[in-house]
Amino acid sequence: MRRPIKRKHLPQPDPTYGSLKVSKLINYVMERGKKDTARRIVYKVMEELKKDGDPVAILEDALEKASPSVEVRSRRVGGANYQVPREVRPERRLALGLRWIVQAAEGTKGKPMHVSLLNEIRAAHKGEGSAVTKKETTLRMAEANKAFAHFTW
Repeated sequence: MRRPIKRKHLPQPDPTYGSLKVSKLINYVMERGKKDTARRIVYKVMEELKKDGDPVAILEDALEKASPSVEVRSRRVGGANYQVPREVRPERRLALGLRWIVQAAEGTKGKPMHVSLLNEIRAAHKGEGSAVTKKETTLRMAEANKAFAHFTW
C-alpha cells in the first residue's frame, strides 16, 4: 500500500514582485541560511532585468526555456540497467530549471554572483547558456532511449 502524499511547504510569494518563482529563486541562491544576502543578489538581478522589460516575465520565460519536459531515470530489469525516459512533473520542472540556472551562474568564476546570474538568465531567455544546453542534452538522452519507454513504473 502506498503511503499518503506529504503536504509540501510552499514559500510565500515574494513581497516586492508578488511572484512565487522569485521567492524560490532567492531560496536557491541562498547559501548557509543567509537569506538577506540572497535577496540582495536576486533583487539586483531583477533591477537590471527591468531595463529589458518586465523582470518577472523574463525570468519565467528563461525558466520555461531551461526546464526539461522529459528526463531519463535508471530502471533495473533482469540484471540490466536501462535509462527509461519519463515525463517530468511541473514542480520538478521548475526545481530543475532553477537549479540548473543557479548552478551555471555559480560555475562562472571571477565575477560577482549577481552579474553571472543576470548573464545566465539573459542567456536562457535567448535560448542559450549552460542551463539550456543541459536541458537539450537531457532531451537528447530521452530521445535516444525511447525504445525503453515501455519499462515504466
